[in-house]
Amino acid sequence: MRLKDKVCLITGGAAGIGKATAIRFAEEGAKVVICDVSQEAGDAVLAELGADASFFVVNVADRDAVQQWVDEVGKKYGRIDVLINNAGVTRDGLLVKYKDGQVAGQMSQDAWDLVVDVNLKGVFNCAQAVIPFMIQQGGGVIINASSVVGLYGNFGQTNYVATKAGVIGMTKVWARELGKYKIRVNAVAPGFIATEMVQKMPEKVLANMTEHTPLGRLGDPVDIANAYVWLSSDEASYVHGTTISVDGGIVLGT
Repeated sequence: MRLKDKVCLITGGAAGIGKATAIRFAEEGAKVVICDVSQEAGDAVLAELGADASFFVVNVADRDAVQQWVDEVGKKYGRIDVLINNAGVTRDGLLVKYKDGQVAGQMSQDAWDLVVDVNLKGVFNCAQAVIPFMIQQGGGVIINASSVVGLYGNFGQTNYVATKAGVIGMTKVWARELGKYKIRVNAVAPGFIATEMVQKMPEKVLANMTEHTPLGRLGDPVDIANAYVWLSSDEASYVHGTTISVDGGIVLGT
């Protein structure tokens, strides 16, 4: 019960890593508040979390919607102890595809804007909304979801990599700015994790991911959730401004 009675907000909490995190936090005694864009998926997770949990339909790229969500949570629970900035999307594509002496395609402006809006602006929106609550109550924890590709790049993911590298940069800045308020800020960089989305990929792609992971398997969403639990708990009270890779050693096998 390392998070007993702590009010913990989890964005993108209706599927994948977010869902696993919501369940683990509830097991650790937290009052879990999740948001996502799907009412149906959110309600399904809420049914597993117990009476202390709440679900809100929120697009984290919508600044006003985020602020309204955070204000409602503050009124309902009286405090906000942890924010897990987990929501994220991908829209992969080459920056420029060149074939037969001419441009055959390129990453669209819409693909760039969507990924940046959710993965980077969304993190900014949520953190900025919860920080006043955390300052007033004397502290809190913010954990941002980065990615191993934010550290080392990845083919065909200019937009996604830019956001995940940006998240690491924001984490370092916020650690400097917020430490004096006893608000700890860290990031987690997952490797290849067997979420619903990843498991739908072709077998050849999944095999390649596994081959490049020294531990010989894809990560489970709960592997990331466990890292979030530890970073949110008092056991990590002196961990601040860092990025923890949870990737099965994939950098070693790249």
